[in-house]
Amino acid sequence: MAQTSSMKLLGARNMSCIVERMEWNNKMDLIAYGTEKGEVVIQRLNWQKIVTFPTPGEDVRVRSLSWQMDETLLAVGYSNGKVALLDAESETIISGLIYEDDIKKVYFSKAINSQENLGTYTCNAKDKHRKYLPKLQPLTNIDPCLKTLDQKSFPKGSPCFLVVIMRSGKVHLLLLGALQAGSIDLTQHILHPEQFDVYDVRLNGDFNAIYALLRDGQELKMLHFHNQVLQECMAPMLELATHCAHILETKNYINDTQQCLTEAWETVQLEMDNKLTKYANSQPYGQISAHFLELHVFGFATFEVEEFLFETLSEKGFKKIANSVDLSLSNLQGLVFKQLNGSAINMFYFLNTIAGFGRMSHFFESLISPDVANEAMRACGAFVLKVYELQRTIDTLVYNMKLFHAWMIFTILRLSHQEIPDDLVLTEEENIALADFLCAMEPDIEDRSDDEDDKDEVVRGKFNLERVGQYLDNAYLTQPYPKDPSQVWEEMVAENDCLSHCKLFVPHDKYLSLVQQRDKMFNAIDAVFHKPTESISGSFKLASTVICGDLPPMEPGEGLEDREFVTCSYYVNEAARSDMLACTVSWQEAMILEVSRAGDCLVRCTRIQLHPGIFTAPVHEDYYNLRFVALQFYNESSLSLLAQTTNSNPGVRPHSYFIQFSLSAARNQCTQHQMGPLVKLKDATVTHSIHDIVDGAAFKGLDGVCEMLAVSGSRKVATVLSDRKRKMTIFEMEIEEEEDDTEMSQASFLDISKESVLAGVTDSEKPDA
Repeated sequence: MAQTSSMKLLGARNMSCIVERMEWNNKMDLIAYGTEKGEVVIQRLNWQKIVTFPTPGEDVRVRSLSWQMDETLLAVGYSNGKVALLDAESETIISGLIYEDDIKKVYFSKAINSQENLGTYTCNAKDKHRKYLPKLQPLTNIDPCLKTLDQKSFPKGSPCFLVVIMRSGKVHLLLLGALQAGSIDLTQHILHPEQFDVYDVRLNGDFNAIYALLRDGQELKMLHFHNQVLQECMAPMLELATHCAHILETKNYINDTQQCLTEAWETVQLEMDNKLTKYANSQPYGQISAHFLELHVFGFATFEVEEFLFETLSEKGFKKIANSVDLSLSNLQGLVFKQLNGSAINMFYFLNTIAGFGRMSHFFESLISPDVANEAMRACGAFVLKVYELQRTIDTLVYNMKLFHAWMIFTILRLSHQEIPDDLVLTEEENIALADFLCAMEPDIEDRSDDEDDKDEVVRGKFNLERVGQYLDNAYLTQPYPKDPSQVWEEMVAENDCLSHCKLFVPHDKYLSLVQQRDKMFNAIDAVFHKPTESISGSFKLASTVICGDLPPMEPGEGLEDREFVTCSYYVNEAARSDMLACTVSWQEAMILEVSRAGDCLVRCTRIQLHPGIFTAPVHEDYYNLRFVALQFYNESSLSLLAQTTNSNPGVRPHSYFIQFSLSAARNQCTQHQMGPLVKLKDATVTHSIHDIVDGAAFKGLDGVCEMLAVSGSRKVATVLSDRKRKMTIFEMEIEEEEDDTEMSQASFLDISKESVLAGVTDSEKPDA
């Protein structure tokens, strides 16, 4: 592609606040920017705002923005250690990660070519679960911002890595944004940790190595780490990461379902508590059950019960309560039977698949521990049993509450000497069931063994008519599910310790609540994904150290602008099978590295400076006083630079230059080196002025002080921030020269200075100046 500097002004806007980060989407006309308030705004090329995501906290800043390749998913890193995945299409937060340190940068890698990396392992089971598992029903009761089913699948689009770089030097890799795929602490590989700073860390194009650009003492270094596990296990990792993403989605669904269960149960209690709590709290423990039994068996009501029935309640009032409770209990039954039970079965399916992967040791030995996977399956099975136990408890409660409601209405009518409908008369069997329910209304507390002394003490609730609420608390059950004489298996397990300790059977703890059983399952699942993190992290080996240049010493209390300027950009050149890294080594000097991935272990280095050289033909006086502000790869053949003047004359506004630098024109000026344990580029390279490279650089003068740059070669756009980062200007790139001159002259609102225009015309006439 021919290099060109033609630019057409599309528009400029004064922003309502300071913009601190910008990033273009490579496929769609979407630009994301972060404000000083910590907000993230996504808008179109025509300035139409799509969505604004609020700040996650007070005094939180946006550190980094990165679009997933060809997708609407945006990764955002915040100063409080949070990483959020935002979907511009659905305008929702997909997921979030929390780290303990400030974020330096987050980014999505290029898409992983599955066919290219599968090797001998064939992935045939992608989304195969959809053939066997029923689709989980949407949760209509939950807050819309917490819904997960209406969003796209978590492993959205082409598979890729999400890389999180911390200011402390720790780097975390996540595959599909879900599977923790290793980490590395860069401070363990440097000589001067007291003078350390990390600028960027990038995965190479083959996903088997990383490049880390950092400060080590007074040297700017690029560390090259190779990883054998990433090289050999990419296909199994993709398989495992896909199931990890499904498991994360299912975990979110289980959490949301339990929230709906809690809300539904609170609805059950609300009306009953408002009417019955005062009476329940006024009676000693055991008296309520005794009084109701006396009323049921002998038909005699105490003064307290009669006062409660006729002054606190009424027939219509109790019918209203009964209808509300019946409806809420019906919702509970549906949530447990459909949503919760379905998600538990889905989770068991995914864990069973992972356990099956663990048996294929040739591919998954470094990623999955079969014993840990089996323990997670057993924990999930225990959760399924607890869900079934809760389901039976709710079914029993629904039956008993219907009897209790009918009996209460029957009693109120009888005591008030009204006519009693035939459908309110209970049968003998129903009377026996009601008597059992009234007896169990305030049950005796079972004795616990010595090893359970740390369990929560029993605290009497309000009007204890239920056994369900205890399952939704993060505490041990005070009323365990009663033993069923017809269940022979329970008796066999109780009589044979070998069965209760056997790994082939799913354990069942009758004292754990549903919340505790869920947390136990989640902990076991988290343990499954510890091994890939440990294996990949331990496989990072330092292959080469490249010394790029010297840096001034770090002085305490000294600002960054007073000592150095290091900014960088990275690009994967697929056609040349190379990784390209451009970085500034000072305010006036930059370096472009091109590391070959063809197996020859070569690195090409081009060192350029903004100042004219000793043999440079006369140029505009501004070119002698330029410094770098930003740089970014436009495409594989062009590097976009933003520079500004440093010493303006009194009364003359400072201004900036947009420079399109041709990498193909500079190839003849590069030096070639062999990658080894130590490469000292600063002693083996020559710095060239960009003015001395034929057809190398084309300048465009911009008025004012521009402080930030964002370009996209695929979208053919460039954006600069000026006026203290409050004015955003968007240019269209690669247009005809005649159109360029016309558009630039008509752009009166850009306020381009005469000197800048003349300088731009001179440079277009003399590209080698």
